[in-house]
Amino acid sequence: MPSLRPSGAAAQFLKRVGTVSGFTMLSRVTGFLRDVVLAWIIGAGPIADAFFIALRIPNHFRALFAEGAFNSAFVPTYAGALERDGVERALVFAGRVLGALVAVQLVILLAAEIWTRPLLVLLTPDFEKDAMLGDLTTLLTRITFPYLLCVTLVTVYGAVLNAHHRYAAAAGAPILFNVAIVACVAAAVPLKPFGLAPVHGAAIGVALAGIAELVLLVRAMRPAGLSLRPRAPRFDGEVWTFLKRLGPATIGSGAAQIAMFVDTILAAALPVGAVSAMYYADRLYQLPIGVIAIAIGTVLLPELSRRFAAGDEAGARRAQKRAIFWSIVLTAPFVVAFLAVPDLLVRLAFARGAFHEDAVLRAGSTLQAYGFGLLAIVLLRSVVPGFHARGDTRTPMWVAFAGIGVNVVLKFVLSDRFDVAGLAYATSAGAWVNLGLLMLIDRRRRRLSEV
Repeated sequence: MPSLRPSGAAAQFLKRVGTVSGFTMLSRVTGFLRDVVLAWIIGAGPIADAFFIALRIPNHFRALFAEGAFNSAFVPTYAGALERDGVERALVFAGRVLGALVAVQLVILLAAEIWTRPLLVLLTPDFEKDAMLGDLTTLLTRITFPYLLCVTLVTVYGAVLNAHHRYAAAAGAPILFNVAIVACVAAAVPLKPFGLAPVHGAAIGVALAGIAELVLLVRAMRPAGLSLRPRAPRFDGEVWTFLKRLGPATIGSGAAQIAMFVDTILAAALPVGAVSAMYYADRLYQLPIGVIAIAIGTVLLPELSRRFAAGDEAGARRAQKRAIFWSIVLTAPFVVAFLAVPDLLVRLAFARGAFHEDAVLRAGSTLQAYGFGLLAIVLLRSVVPGFHARGDTRTPMWVAFAGIGVNVVLKFVLSDRFDVAGLAYATSAGAWVNLGLLMLIDRRRRRLSEV
């Protein structure tokens, strides 16, 4: 078992994780302040549901096309090019990918702005239960959707910086997201008599946040001595390698998005306030995921990628074992808190203003259900990079489908019995299935390699 008093490589790893965790914690704190403001001013009713649906739609696409699939395919390819050919060649590859993403995202943005209502009907069929709220959701989605273009480009710049062990800017960018929403909501409050409601301000804040994050990441490249600009795509060796990895990664990330889409659809079909209850529970649930799981995964993927590219199999294994060990140690207190006192956590975080006691109980039961799968979700961030760093995006894809299959089936079964908490129980069950299968496959491959 690794020592609780790290030194050498472990200390350097934890220092990098600490950088990401520190900024992530600050972004979570500002995120809680943002959610407290939203809960206080907008509440957890139908208007809040409209905003959170509008926020989730571009976030679904972001997770599909940017953070999830993109990072798992891009980072190992970039790290391999960096290890073999040097910085200049790696940046040429990154610029070609950046140019392709700009073109694709502009097409997606144009289509989403034109066909917003059909998109919402497809992804959230019950959003038009009330005609006025349906119109509001459509308007808010049109305002928030440009965020997707900006944050996709932010992901490219962040991945390049992370590969050079510069984590602060990418980890700190979400702080701007929270600050922009709070500032725009506050600015909209006195303008309500003139037709600009706080919920409109929140949506405008989302769009402005994307621009602010992009400016931050572009400026962060200069102190690192890096220059990245969009280039015309050329299908050379690195780009083909990236695309071959991106296909399965996108499908695998799409599997996770299927479950999130089903969450949104089923929650919208439940009694009013279910989408909001799930959102506020998820905000607490995402705290350890961001501070621990995402931080460890962010540092681990480029480290494993460069070690595997250099042929250091033993060093990669040691790094992954450290990540798993510290994931368990750091996550355990959150698991206990979510299972033991979920209502208290929700009450302390959000119970003020328009956020009433019935919303506390509903969000608390959802948070407790998420708690059963929290450790599995965190450990996946230490296990999956071991596959992606080798360029294997296919195995996690197929395993993700198995986990999502269990997840989705259980959502339909459990939501009738446990209301919105049933959706969270299903998420927890699917995470454990996913983790268990990946660990079995990894163990089997290690045994075969040792024969």
